[in-house]
Formats: sequence, C-alpha cells, structure tokens
Amino acid sequence: MRCVIARYPFELTKNGVLALMKGITPEPVTGESVTIGRRRYPAKQVGQVITRQDPRDFSSGEVVRAMTRLGFTCHDHPETAPVTSPTALQTASALLGGTASPEAASPGL
Repeated sequence: MRCVIARYPFELTKNGVLALMKGITPEPVTGESVTIGRRRYPAKQVGQVITRQDPRDFSSGEVVRAMTRLGFTCHDHPETAPVTSPTALQTASALLGGTASPEAASPGL
C-alpha cells in the first residue's frame, strides 16, 4: 500500500511493518498508539522505525491512518486508569488515623 508520511511516499505492507518492528522494545505509551503483534507501540515510535525519519517530521495521525489502512489496531489514548490525588481532608484524615468530616475541618462555624 502506498502512503505518504512527512511528505514522503512509502510502499508499506502489513508483513513489512511486522518485520521492521520485530525485536523493537515498546516505549511508554502516552498518546496515540498502534498494536503490532502482541505489543502496543506509540505511533511516533512506529513512524520513526518504518520511515527512518525524525519523529518531529511527521504527526502521529499520519502513522495511525497508515497503520489503520494496513489493518493494525490503533488507539487514541493509553489504557491507564486516571490518577486521582487525595484531597487535603482525605490526607489529613489518613495521617490522623480517623475519619474527618467537613464539620471537623472548619470548627466554629
């Protein structure tokens, strides 16, 4: 399949991409990603390997479009649970070993 990434034409095949990505360790996924084989790679890493270009020269969207056309599964965001921070009241309660209520946090009201 012919595709254009960073204004350069590439002739890509699914087997060719699989061969190029074989043995490549995935970097941590922070944005768009592509599942190749049993591994999930950042789209920019895939683009860098298959085009041999600097990742700043192309967008992850270009890579995702090409990989989708080849039949790979692409993902918009990493599959991680959202990180939540405890509130100040929850932190104080945990440090004191008790349960803090909103009334206890603001005495005299």
